[in-house]
Amino acid sequence: MPAMRFFVFALSLAVTSPLLAEEAKPGSPPPERIVEQKIPPLTPPDHELDLLFAQLKKERNPQAARLIADRITSSLFYSGSATVDMLMGNARKATEEKRFGAALDFLDQITLLAPGYAEGWNARASLHYQMGNFPKAMADTAHVLKLEPRHLGALSGLAAVLSQSGRDQQALAALEAYLDRYPADRDAQKRAIDLMIKLDGQRT
Repeated sequence: MPAMRFFVFALSLAVTSPLLAEEAKPGSPPPERIVEQKIPPLTPPDHELDLLFAQLKKERNPQAARLIADRITSSLFYSGSATVDMLMGNARKATEEKRFGAALDFLDQITLLAPGYAEGWNARASLHYQMGNFPKAMADTAHVLKLEPRHLGALSGLAAVLSQSGRDQQALAALEAYLDRYPADRDAQKRAIDLMIKLDGQRT
């Protein structure tokens, strides 16, 4: 399936605030201007990610590619919000302790507070997958890909969910989209080959 068709499929699933100026004293001159404090962006600069993805697409050495992929993952984790970072930490700890209900509550708060933060949706998709709720995992993954179509974790996760659901052709399309961005991933290469062999066997 061509990459564009895959993305159409995936997407079909499922402030600024002014600073308070000091109260003016009687007879004092009015302030020259009101200073605004902008909330930091919840995603890293696009230019940095573009460079990293371009390097990853060209790199054929698995070890070097892994370092680039790790940098991409770290960049996508950047939220620019102390509150979001705290909630992500709480969600991660709760997930490690198998307290899935609590983890889900934290991740729900993140998606409400920072709907443009792709990693919050991706973390919730991963949690839904662990809980066996594949439809919700796919819905959240589709949201991640709407925000960041190159998201490696979302593409790999979507392939896993589709494969688990018996939708091998669509799982292969997700893996092909992933490998188009990260061609040196040997594990993903093997998964794609296994799916192709399985699909060929079904046709004969």
